[in-house]
Amino acid sequence: MNSRWSSGRAGWLGLVYLVFFLSFLSPGLPASAQQDPLPVDVAQPLVRTIVDWDEYTGRFEAVQRVEIRPRVSGYIESINFDDGQLVKKGDLLLVIDPRPFQTALDSATAQLAAAKAEQSRTSIELERGEELVEKGTLSVQVLDERLAAKLRADAEITIAEAAIRAAELNLEFTEVRAPFDGRISDRKVNIGGLVVENTTVIANLISNDPIHLVFTGSEADFLKYSRLGLNGNRESSRTAANPVQARLIDEKGWPHTGVMNFVDNELDAGSGTIRARAVFENPNDFLTPGLFARLRVVGSGEYEALLLPDEAILSDQARKIVLVVDDEGTVSAKVVELGPLHLGLRVIRSGVTADDKVIVNGVLRARPGGKVVPQETVLQLETAEAE
Repeated sequence: MNSRWSSGRAGWLGLVYLVFFLSFLSPGLPASAQQDPLPVDVAQPLVRTIVDWDEYTGRFEAVQRVEIRPRVSGYIESINFDDGQLVKKGDLLLVIDPRPFQTALDSATAQLAAAKAEQSRTSIELERGEELVEKGTLSVQVLDERLAAKLRADAEITIAEAAIRAAELNLEFTEVRAPFDGRISDRKVNIGGLVVENTTVIANLISNDPIHLVFTGSEADFLKYSRLGLNGNRESSRTAANPVQARLIDEKGWPHTGVMNFVDNELDAGSGTIRARAVFENPNDFLTPGLFARLRVVGSGEYEALLLPDEAILSDQARKIVLVVDDEGTVSAKVVELGPLHLGLRVIRSGVTADDKVIVNGVLRARPGGKVVPQETVLQLETAEAE
């Protein structure tokens, strides 16, 4: 057993002597092998004149929406639309049995004829009475009675004419027509069914072109835009058609363009938000009320910005930093303030200058105070469609 221990001890001592001998032969090497500076890609920030865009989530709503209800009561004679059909203003949607209303019109017409006959009779009697009064064969009292009869006949004419106009309107209302262009819902009634004046819903009709996109902004956003307007950097959306861009959940870029056309007159006291609205052309009826969309609105005036890729930005606890390289290849860190994305690159509010050489590729191969081999490259903006 002692011999085994002696043999192991001799092997361990031999290993120690070998390490010592190698370190003696290479006195310049540290405990961990030294490494040459590694290559990294560096670029100067792009300088561009841009405007900021603020993003929100909104929902499309129809500009016009109405429940189609009859203006007269009656039984349905025909339905002249298909469920979900596109209709034009004035298209015939439904016909209520017109016969009772035609009868009422005929009766009102007959009453007008009778009133005109009575008016003619009283006019003749009044003229004769005036002649007889001049001859002294008729009393003034009788003449006054004939004058009153003539005035009553005139009034009956007016009443009869009004009755005819009402009957004509009711007869016209038996044809229910589309009040504007749009897409109609499914029918809520059937042929032969009874509809009640101003009560029964026949169908819903919504307009499709143009279409609104409604969203809400925070109190901070409202104050920012208000101050931009006061400073002359951006017109208020209450008075100017500021541009708006939108995309649906399955789209890239910002394929839909519209303009602002409404900002509410007060903030919601409960949520601290304000409602706003943009309008978009929708000629192919693709944008449908109820769809969610991301939208962005102009959030600043034009200004000169420095742009860097997000890959160049590191996190140091709560701070954001970039690594820059000087002419000697030495790396240092700079704290930056970030802005929004612009065509694939991040706006840098502060912390770097246009002359700084920022590491944009290979940041993991660099550390502040260390050396690198900088390889210069040029940053490029993405196209608007790829943003």
